[in-house]
Amino acid sequence: MLQETELQTDVVIIGAGVAGCIAALALCDSYQVTLIDKSEMPEERIGECLAPAARRILQQLDLLTEFENQLVANVLTPQHLHNAGLQISWGQSTPYVTDNLSNPDGLGWRLDRQVFESFLREKALQRGVRCIWPAKLAHSEYQGQRWQITLTQLQQEQTINIASQFVIDATGREAHFAKKYTARKQHDRLISCWATVANTIENQLGSICATQNGWWYSAPLPNQRRVLAFQTDPDLLTKGLQRDTKLFTQHAQCYANQAKILDVCQQPITLHGIVSANSTRLECFAGQQWAALGDAALSFDPISSQGIFNAMASAMQLADLMKKLEIANKIEHDSQLQFKKLYQQQIEQIWHRYLDHKRYFYAQEQRWSNSPFWQRRQQPSSIKVYNSIYS
Repeated sequence: MLQETELQTDVVIIGAGVAGCIAALALCDSYQVTLIDKSEMPEERIGECLAPAARRILQQLDLLTEFENQLVANVLTPQHLHNAGLQISWGQSTPYVTDNLSNPDGLGWRLDRQVFESFLREKALQRGVRCIWPAKLAHSEYQGQRWQITLTQLQQEQTINIASQFVIDATGREAHFAKKYTARKQHDRLISCWATVANTIENQLGSICATQNGWWYSAPLPNQRRVLAFQTDPDLLTKGLQRDTKLFTQHAQCYANQAKILDVCQQPITLHGIVSANSTRLECFAGQQWAALGDAALSFDPISSQGIFNAMASAMQLADLMKKLEIANKIEHDSQLQFKKLYQQQIEQIWHRYLDHKRYFYAQEQRWSNSPFWQRRQQPSSIKVYNSIYS
């Protein structure tokens, strides 16, 4: 028999990834914050690039010094790496190099995502955020001018009921909370088939290589590992590529950068399967005393290299707006309407800047203009709408 626990909070944040943790850290000096996640520990995932501008956010939250110490704590096996740059074969056969040497914020980083997210969780705990994990969102309902959130903790055979003034959905692309109250639009079907391999080459640049049916990405990771990923559409993916190590290796070796990595590697690669990498957004980014954040609001094509930074920056924007309008304390219609209007405008601006960047970058590759993959990204595309449920 499940036991029940009753809690109250000012703000409940569902999802303790980068977006959720940054929001919690930015809000906990003004509100009682409860942070929830379905996983006891952060999961291993693709997506390790942190833009140089994130330095300002880490500094604002008084996290920068401790974060940078992780880079030098163990010189031989640092927990994160500085981002030396990219070797790009896109739009032309001769590769060129981009770097952050002239960036005023420095080089940026290639993260161990699990270590970084664990660090953020630890900081949230230390600063008084009530943290609950593993716990799964079972039900949500707006009732009596408050949100009633029901969680299940199967390990403890417990049901937790939380009454909260405000809810933030930071559950990633699944948008577990928000999808009940608004629609989700899908702009393309991009997927990423990814693997990790021992990193034994001296060249520490990442690489991007365009091909007829998609593009390859590779980058060094901490702990002498390297990520290899192929981005394509589901109907263009070679059957079994995500399960067959030999087949994946054969495909990667067709391209010079990946071949160099695999030719010197004496250890087998580890296939991690397929993850969504498409561009999606919610119809509405906020509603009555709730808002969506990070990938739950907008998810980006990895060509942008902005996913983690957008999660952090939008979390700071949301926290600033909530505190400025005191929205967790003002439930009257006019205050909520003002908040929704301003937050919607903020995220819409981010979305349209991203689409401009994406269109520009894909338009640079004209070598396979007759290929379905490139045609889909070089002409106006229809927008598909899913979960058209409104409250």
